Amino acid sequence: MTILLLAEHDNENLSESTARALTAASQMGDAVDILVAGQGATGVAQAAARLTGVGRVLLAEAAALEQRLAEPTAALLVALAANYDAIVAPATSTGKNVLPRVAALLDVMQVSEVIEVIAPDTFKRPIYAGNAVQTVRSGDAVKVVTVRTASFAPTASGEVAAEIVAVGDPGDPGLSRFVENQFAATDRPDLDGARIVVSGGRALGSAEKFRETILPLADRLGAAVGASRAAVDAGYAPNDWQVGQTGKVVAPDLYVACGISGAIQHLAGMKDAKVIVAINKDEDAPIFQVADYGLVGDLFDLVPELERQL
Repeated sequence: MTILLLAEHDNENLSESTARALTAASQMGDAVDILVAGQGATGVAQAAARLTGVGRVLLAEAAALEQRLAEPTAALLVALAANYDAIVAPATSTGKNVLPRVAALLDVMQVSEVIEVIAPDTFKRPIYAGNAVQTVRSGDAVKVVTVRTASFAPTASGEVAAEIVAVGDPGDPGLSRFVENQFAATDRPDLDGARIVVSGGRALGSAEKFRETILPLADRLGAAVGASRAAVDAGYAPNDWQVGQTGKVVAPDLYVACGISGAIQHLAGMKDAKVIVAINKDEDAPIFQVADYGLVGDLFDLVPELERQL
């Protein structure tokens, strides 16, 4: 079975989510090629070529692919699909944006958020906000799959580099245009792959209190910062900090939930963490049902004290 994996990158750096998705793709078949679609992304292709188990790296560079918009990227994948039995991508914002369009153009069903590969055509994926796991078998000629990267370890890099092959650009359909990217500049670890995450909820009360309370603890731990959907909706934290079913799914070694009640939507994004610490003044909060350690009390007292003790 031959698989084409869409690389996640920013034209300069290859995301670890690609190495994690490669682990899943390698369980589906022996031959895995990686597609690097972008502009000025030769360095990304070279990094992808060093990942263990990669057959070839396909490098497609064009102005229309620089931001990996769904329409031109999907057109490229569809043009290459005839040579592959499966098309795989990490379940990131890019993968979730591109692959549904690929599946529609190929007239196949997409298998989303895979957490386990049972066979090349059979997968496990969470449903009902992670409260149940569904086993899915795809009968389509071309499998279109997104992978929940938190469920797979990253494939290691080796000394031997795979062949890098330039592929043609099928052209821009002209159905969308890039306006701008807005990023929150930070020296903290990326939320997707962080070993430690400190998250805050609506109980923080304001954006100022969120930053005054959560950021010092995160900095002391060398952690990424997360937030519940309620905190993001209230404007306490930016969208890219949201953890949950409609945000990012994380599985760090340590997850510290501060002032988060534990709604199902949030638990779906973090309950696979190895150790969960909950800080909440409500001793009956649902978060304590999944927490390994719990502190009941005022987070404005407990979080600064925890930071001081560290």
